[in-house]
Amino acid sequence: MSTIMRKTGLVAGAIFACGAAFAADAAAGSATASGTGATGAATAYSYSEIFTVNNLWVLIATFLVFMMHLGFASLESGLTRAKNTVNILFKNTAIVAIGLLTYAFIGYNLMYPGDSWSVVNWLGNFSLGLHPGVAGQAEEAGKNFTAYTDFIFQGMFAATAATIVSGAVAERVKLGSFLVFSLIYVALVYPIVGSWGWGGGWLSKLDVPFHDFAGSTFVHSVGGWAALAAIIVLGPRIGKYGPAKMVRGIPGHSMPLAAIGVFLLWFGWYGFNGGSVLSADPNVVSLVFVTTSLAAAAGVAGAMILSWIWQKKPDLSMVLNGSLAGLVAVTAGADCISPMESIYIGFIGGLLVVVAVIFIDEVLRLDDPVGATSVHLVNGVWGTLAVGIWGKFKLDAEGSTICYNSAGGEMHYFSFMSQLKGVLASGVTCFIAALVLMLILKAIMGLRVSQHEEMQGLDIGEHGMEAYAGFQIFSNQ
Repeated sequence: MSTIMRKTGLVAGAIFACGAAFAADAAAGSATASGTGATGAATAYSYSEIFTVNNLWVLIATFLVFMMHLGFASLESGLTRAKNTVNILFKNTAIVAIGLLTYAFIGYNLMYPGDSWSVVNWLGNFSLGLHPGVAGQAEEAGKNFTAYTDFIFQGMFAATAATIVSGAVAERVKLGSFLVFSLIYVALVYPIVGSWGWGGGWLSKLDVPFHDFAGSTFVHSVGGWAALAAIIVLGPRIGKYGPAKMVRGIPGHSMPLAAIGVFLLWFGWYGFNGGSVLSADPNVVSLVFVTTSLAAAAGVAGAMILSWIWQKKPDLSMVLNGSLAGLVAVTAGADCISPMESIYIGFIGGLLVVVAVIFIDEVLRLDDPVGATSVHLVNGVWGTLAVGIWGKFKLDAEGSTICYNSAGGEMHYFSFMSQLKGVLASGVTCFIAALVLMLILKAIMGLRVSQHEEMQGLDIGEHGMEAYAGFQIFSNQ
């Protein structure tokens, strides 16, 4: 123990020393930048302390959002069968790469075109490449962080939409077809729809602007509508449905892995929502952390109570999805609702996810192995509309929007109709785009693996390897 303590002390001392050196260098750099050399020109940028803190917080939030991809991979793997685990891990790894690369090539410019719209307020800038220029790194760029920090934070969001689809189509989709779909959908549909609100497009210019703080619509519903279109075109797994309305449950192979995935997602959500403040403002970041946590907890409670009553036994998978339902639902309004209101939103989200899972599975007979449509689509819609019920904001003396619990300012409320317009516009666009894209891929490449490959497992059929080589998996089913 003493050895561990000594090593810990050495590490802490090294970190402290590095921090002191950084502070000294920053102070020296600031002095250099604010002063002039022999030629009278500044030799470096001068960053204020608050700009540096804001920039650092958004980067830390970026790391947390990145960790969510491990959460998605773990959750999806745990809720599906062992014979498809390699395939699921491969998809979730590839999606991160696809999201970042497409966002760098075209997505970022499409989503945040500034004054360079192709069709004003509707279609962003189709210029290729990431080129913010030197000025984009300066504090004078008018943001709380550099242009590169803005890109990497937003880029981590981009892959999430395709990750949602991955869970819905698990265990029977062709890998190549899924990757092509993800590339096109993330490169074009996600940023175009997102630009309508986050990029300063038409939804942000309504009389009462549409509000989606961190992406209940622009991330989760965008992925959820695509997931719904995909499972309609793809069809259910073999043996899922039988005659006379028979529905066969296909349990996942590892509930511990699923639970780990959910806790990783919950952990990462503090960056997802907290980073979306886009500054380290203590007032707003603290509020967002509280509303996010309470909504997740209320989602667990709602799903636990209803599933226990409905199914007569407490269902862990429902409770896990209940926490995610609360998180998705609060994401649209985490900055504009009170803590108690976040509990209402999360609790209703937990109830909705139980009803939606059973309705989609047993009534619509659409096979969604992980409940992605119930979590992300249903609760993305609910959370966005909830902003129109409880969401509020203030305007400062200059007319700028500030958090409702800020000192001073005049209180205003978001509009349910504005929220509904955003939900309908993004829903129609995303569903039709995903449906058409899936039908085209089905005609050209095919969407489903063969019956033999599906029964054998996609790990062997698509990858020629096993996730648990050397282990024998027994089933009680």
